[in-house]
Amino acid sequence: MKKPGFYFILLLPLGFCACFESKTITLWTDRPEFAIYAEYFNSSQDEYKVETRYFESLSSELANSGTSPDIAVGSWLKNTSTRVLFIPLDDLLKKDGEKVKNSFYPHLLALGSIEEKQYLLPVSFNIPALVFARNNSYLLPNSFTVNLDEIKGLGKAYNTGNNGIYSRMGFSPSWSDDFLFMTATLFNASFREAAPLAWDPEALEQAMVYVRDWIEDANRGLRAVDDFVFKYFYDPPSNLALSGRILFTYMNSADLFTLTQEKRTNLDFRWIAEKNIIPLSEEAVYMGICKKGTAKKAAKVFTQWFFQEDTQRHLLEFSQDKWLTETFFGIGNGFSALRTVTEYVFPQFYPNLLGHMPPEDFLSPPNILPWNWTAIKERVILPYLHDRIRNGSRNDIRSLERRMNEWARLNREL
Repeated sequence: MKKPGFYFILLLPLGFCACFESKTITLWTDRPEFAIYAEYFNSSQDEYKVETRYFESLSSELANSGTSPDIAVGSWLKNTSTRVLFIPLDDLLKKDGEKVKNSFYPHLLALGSIEEKQYLLPVSFNIPALVFARNNSYLLPNSFTVNLDEIKGLGKAYNTGNNGIYSRMGFSPSWSDDFLFMTATLFNASFREAAPLAWDPEALEQAMVYVRDWIEDANRGLRAVDDFVFKYFYDPPSNLALSGRILFTYMNSADLFTLTQEKRTNLDFRWIAEKNIIPLSEEAVYMGICKKGTAKKAAKVFTQWFFQEDTQRHLLEFSQDKWLTETFFGIGNGFSALRTVTEYVFPQFYPNLLGHMPPEDFLSPPNILPWNWTAIKERVILPYLHDRIRNGSRNDIRSLERRMNEWARLNREL
């Protein structure tokens, strides 16, 4: 049964024969939502069919598998192991003779370009948010962003306690290793693909010294913070913010907008920025059509269908009708890379975004990262950051370089 509300027209050149092309599209993804999108596409027309396969690490599967899908949708697709797998998509960026590149956030689109050809199209992204009870909104005069020094100052002023024993605490960077990583990103630590990874060690050290000084100055050191956490963090941080036990908590936009509607009604937020830069989470999602696919024409039809404002509006409506909006956020569990969808359609489904849309010029995509970035971050980088802020000197712990080398030796696929 066809669903009403959107249509697409496919124009083929004269003499074109597609009799040997498959009409069944294989789509590999690390985003479960695309199984729902594929089902919706299949029900909207009867010429093509999309079959999806989910991989927890799509980039790893693409890099190491001997087979290929028609379409890949996921994170970390531009590394040296996977970017050679895709065909250029510049012909899809034209409509009625006019380029539609302006439909996308330009910085995101640029990250999918290689040698001035567009191999990957951005699907979705997430950004870091500082979350707090709505009745504390008056403390933050800027409706869009907040910087690190402001978080520190407001958090320190909120602290209440005697002799270093706190009954309420504004915020501590040590509450979240992901916050430590985000801080390092804002200090231009610049993690990026190499063999397997490179970064700016001095910028990283500056970020960690800044965090240590923050905790000492605002919260009287890690011992006081850890005592507070032990005593009160049996509740989720969002609950602690609502109760007034803490002022701020940190989460990315997907985590924020998959909280229950009741919680979101009583919470407010600001995007975390520094010097007019909002760092996008590293798992920004991209879509590419594979060279070795057997259904390239059908894959292009699906891609054109997906990157239309009307299509994404219908997908958001479908998700809302099926009560999926508390399972995943927006499109591909993030903001849509189509500007008009994020700026004009999303607020209709997420009223909290009204007056809080992220400034386009502030959005800063991540560097190109290796296909096994998730494992490197979770097993090497975050543990290092966690240890570093708990020691006075970087010489007191194993260096990040040593940890990275040890991990590489234990993972021969590197």
